[in-house]
Amino acid sequence: MSEILRRDPRREWIARNRLHPEHLNVLAELGGSVGQGTVATEWMGPNGVMRKNPHAVGFIGPNGIKRIDRSGAQQAAAAGRGAGQASAATDDRRRVAIEAPAFLVAVVPDMPGGRLSSHDRDLLGLARQLADADDQRPGAVLAVVFGHHKEGAFDEAGVDRLMHFDDALFDGYAPEARLAALAAVEGELAPSHWLLPDSKLGGADLGRRLAARLQERPATGVWQIEPDATAPLGWRCTGRGAAGTTDIQRALPRIVLALPECAEPVAETRHGAQPLALSQPLPRLLARIEDLGQVAVDPAGVALAEAEFILSAGNGVKDWEGFHHAAKVLGATEGASRVAVDDGFMPRDRQVGATGTWVTARVYVAVGVSGAIQHLQGIQSCEKVVAVNLDPGCDMIKRADLAVIGDSASILAALVEMVERQRGEKRDAA
Repeated sequence: MSEILRRDPRREWIARNRLHPEHLNVLAELGGSVGQGTVATEWMGPNGVMRKNPHAVGFIGPNGIKRIDRSGAQQAAAAGRGAGQASAATDDRRRVAIEAPAFLVAVVPDMPGGRLSSHDRDLLGLARQLADADDQRPGAVLAVVFGHHKEGAFDEAGVDRLMHFDDALFDGYAPEARLAALAAVEGELAPSHWLLPDSKLGGADLGRRLAARLQERPATGVWQIEPDATAPLGWRCTGRGAAGTTDIQRALPRIVLALPECAEPVAETRHGAQPLALSQPLPRLLARIEDLGQVAVDPAGVALAEAEFILSAGNGVKDWEGFHHAAKVLGATEGASRVAVDDGFMPRDRQVGATGTWVTARVYVAVGVSGAIQHLQGIQSCEKVVAVNLDPGCDMIKRADLAVIGDSASILAALVEMVERQRGEKRDAA
């Protein structure tokens, strides 16, 4: 038998393309025996050189820094979309039931748009580290949620107990009512830790209010925790300080405000998410703050990271005046691929992707975007993705929840005409 190494360029291309339907199978063959839905982290290349998959969960970088998978492979597999990934991944998760927890770790997620954000899931992953640290005294993760929500996957995110305050009193901007509810939870359940997102969406404000109420000194800007036997609670945390230029280490306090990517999201287990309620009803408070609702803003002035509806342009857009007009009529924030930005059609701050801005829009419409891996990484947290493209085989079409095959200019023009006609009918009816 010949000892000459034979290369299969097609299989190598499939191993690099995570959106290909045979991607996981090829990786499993290259990497040896792996479980269903598991991505191989190392395999032997054709020249005898070990290859590593940088998108694998928990990949250790060249400097010893642990990297977190942000490629969207696990999310796509869980949703069963795009690459034909193992749709049974969620069914194969190990089920965890904690009937009598030794302690509780309370998490108050932001839940923008009524769903757990990537920041919230990172926070729940951090809570699981604290709850699962001692096998002899397992703890439970308690999620405290306010107002109406659409989330149906608390169990997949690592929640053992779910306390939902759905009274209209907690809708909108109601820091006093929410603080009173958290104080009641503290008085009855006394969680060992309180974890809140250090974000502009309300978590940072509510966390500092809670720390003042409980007279605790919180840790802010936390991005890492480590066991420390010398610390009072057995943990040490590292947070950003001096405008993000310095790391500050201290013993982990009871109240923690954490940054995105503070921990790996829960991916391998499914938890109970059992409903939990207070034994006593909350007292009625006379609110001193009146929420007058959201103020309409110009979508062009909304930062991409905070936009809920994004109309993004790629190399396939030729009629830029029509694109800008469509974004204005639809009330969408404009985004762009790297190619469109490099060609000078859009400013650099409108670039979407791993090399631009990570977005978490509820609706992301990609017009003429082929779907480079960096762009797909940047939109993997979007709730719904709509793709308009002439190429039915491009990666963006595979990733999209809804695909429209056709010329982008004519499709946008038809969409604008339909929206304007419907708005005219409503004005005539009024």
